[in-house]
Amino acid sequence: MNLAFRIVPMATVMGTIFLLSHQPGDTLHLPTFPGSDKVAHMVAYATLALTVLWLLGKRGLERKKAAALLTVCFCLLYGISDEFHQSFIPHRSVSALDIVADVTGAMLIAAFWFFNEQVRRKISVM
Repeated sequence: MNLAFRIVPMATVMGTIFLLSHQPGDTLHLPTFPGSDKVAHMVAYATLALTVLWLLGKRGLERKKAAALLTVCFCLLYGISDEFHQSFIPHRSVSALDIVADVTGAMLIAAFWFFNEQVRRKISVM
């Protein structure tokens, strides 16, 4: 499948994360259970990891350790840049725990992809 087509989902998720991060903190209305913001970070970055793995496609299957590591590192770097971006937004702050949640979401997807042959094949050929 064409690389330009495969990059669209990843760019969409990255753009969504950026737009959500750009909202002033007093306008965000998350569910009120404890840790809901961390769950939101994990879900967002798990989705980003899934799109990165899909972008890698068959090349990811050839070097699955490298693909999983690249995916987690990419999500980590994007999470760090996201926290830096938030430092300029009113009522938002930088949080190392948010980065931990970001990486945790990415690691869960990368590990599931790495250890599950059926999932790996389905994601790469879609």
